[in-house]
Amino acid sequence: MTKPILVIKFGTASITHQNGDLDESVMAEIARQVAIIHHDYHIVMVSSGAVAAGKKLLKNYSATISERKAAAAIGNPLLLSKYAGYFAPYGINIAQSLCERQHFSNRNQFLQLKKTYEELWDNDIIPIANENDVVSSLELKFSDNDELATLIAVGFGASVLLFSTSVPGVLDADGNVIPEIPVIDKAALGLANKEKSSLGLGGMVSKLTFARLATRMGIKVVIFGIRTDDGIINAIKEQTGTLCHPQKCSMPARKKWLASGSLVTGSLQIDAGACKALQNGHSLLAVGVTAVVDKFEQGEVFEILDENHVSIAVGRAKISSDDVLQNMKTQKLIIANADDIVLL
Repeated sequence: MTKPILVIKFGTASITHQNGDLDESVMAEIARQVAIIHHDYHIVMVSSGAVAAGKKLLKNYSATISERKAAAAIGNPLLLSKYAGYFAPYGINIAQSLCERQHFSNRNQFLQLKKTYEELWDNDIIPIANENDVVSSLELKFSDNDELATLIAVGFGASVLLFSTSVPGVLDADGNVIPEIPVIDKAALGLANKEKSSLGLGGMVSKLTFARLATRMGIKVVIFGIRTDDGIINAIKEQTGTLCHPQKCSMPARKKWLASGSLVTGSLQIDAGACKALQNGHSLLAVGVTAVVDKFEQGEVFEILDENHVSIAVGRAKISSDDVLQNMKTQKLIIANADDIVLL
């Protein structure tokens, strides 16, 4: 890749009016600004708004799962048609990318998705990603498109991840924008307003939570207001919104995928000795397990908890949790190889 990768997420509240109609003035402005930076980055746009755009065409809409799926089916082509129209004057073509959780939890599928995006970039086409709400099951859904944007950014090795919002950035108690957050810790997460938009699934808590993951993987994150002048351009320049500083990360791509994109299916608890062994780069052995909290199968990704039930790592299982239960005192039985464990 000769260009850095930029992922920009647009939430429902960012691109719609309160009544759910698409805010075409905002969409036109997105196209204008993205066209300016298009030649400097490989860009992925992650855009919500399909459900909001489609629900007005359903009778007596009440946000049931089936109604949301139907609204997404109606709204997705409406959303993409509008984007295509606003990008056309700049000679930029777009492509739709409807993603499901399994596209990230299965590494082979993820690598296929990555190759597809690279082919689009080679042809100067911008992919616009959204969750495939029409077929996604409740158990395998993304928590929201903040998660989808983060998984793309981490998995593809993006340099910058932008979260556009309906507010100018992360606000302090007096309503002023916090210009930067060096490290997203518990105190930083406490800054977020617990409310969410009536139109979307996410909110500032979601953005800061996923910004925390992205920054730990070495990605610069900016949370900014889409309705500020030249918001996208100035966010990249760190001249608007809230900058969340990237942390140093030397993790190889496969481990970044394991830490961010894998679908965790189970969990187990380990003792202090096993915790220390993992921190020293060793494999997880059955003798260090104190309890299987949630079951998992061989090959699946599971969460590793310390004695205080705090999540400290994820790993890909060499054996099933049933085998772990039957052999917890077996010496030198490996549950997960060190190469398949990522400390969190």
